[in-house]
Amino acid sequence: MASNTMVLLCPPNVTRHTKPLFSLHKTTTSTLHPIPCFSSYSSSSTRRSISLSAATSRGAMEALIFDCDGVILESEDLHRQAYNLAFAHFNVCCPPFSEPLNWDTHFYDVLQNQIGGGKPKMRWYFKENGWPSSTIFLTPPENDIDREKLIDTLQDWKTDKYKDIIKSGSVEPRPGVLRLMDEAKASGKKLAVCSAATKSSVVLCLENLIGIERFQSLDCFLAGDDVKEKKPDPCIYITASKKLGISEKACLVVEDSVIGLQAATKAGMSCVITYTSSTENQDFTDAIAKFPDLSDVRLKDLEELLQNVVAT
Repeated sequence: MASNTMVLLCPPNVTRHTKPLFSLHKTTTSTLHPIPCFSSYSSSSTRRSISLSAATSRGAMEALIFDCDGVILESEDLHRQAYNLAFAHFNVCCPPFSEPLNWDTHFYDVLQNQIGGGKPKMRWYFKENGWPSSTIFLTPPENDIDREKLIDTLQDWKTDKYKDIIKSGSVEPRPGVLRLMDEAKASGKKLAVCSAATKSSVVLCLENLIGIERFQSLDCFLAGDDVKEKKPDPCIYITASKKLGISEKACLVVEDSVIGLQAATKAGMSCVITYTSSTENQDFTDAIAKFPDLSDVRLKDLEELLQNVVAT
């Protein structure tokens, strides 16, 4: 598959790179095939019943799993703002610059779509650009313990600031999400949320955006704190499958980025994409469908998509 390599440009006040850092691929939209019709059956009514039952069970959706950031809410720029507030608060300056680090919109769009989780983002960035001075450590930390303390302190402060933004009441869930959750629960499907973000920030988002009652009715909730490896590693979805007691093939994941898509497919799960403005040009070839949002998507649509995948 042909690919276009993009050089990740740093904001004006950080070190610029002279080599490509990430590869981004243009989106390829897959044509969805019609749901197959079972038109020929055995003359025996017993065999017909068994055949239909087996076909249905093989493609039946038993669990619907949502990512949080980008799926339940458009959160990318909210996280970016919170990181920049943390960098300014602790005067985080990467050499050779004397001004606090500031991630601009374009840079963060690329970064957050390639590296899952806040701590891994900062850890990668500082390894690439040099560990910074700050009010936490006046000189750049030189050992792993101090570096992890820097990362932990920044992440904790950033998370608190992000919570303040969510609590402000200015953030709403993306279209169709609440309806789909309700449809899934009403039909007896298992419902889960799997996010690479910290547990405290995800809990706050869910309680404020989907409501405490829906949050408490989830059959499984996993955050970045609950697994050893972040997306695109499949660990979080494999863990969810085990907690739900449901085969990976019977789970359908809703994601917004190629990182989440890779995590789901590596776990053996089918995935639909509801993309955002910052992810719409990613390569979603491995998704079974993609949508700009979920406003016109019903549970039966997702069930048919999964059945179609199994049948083909």
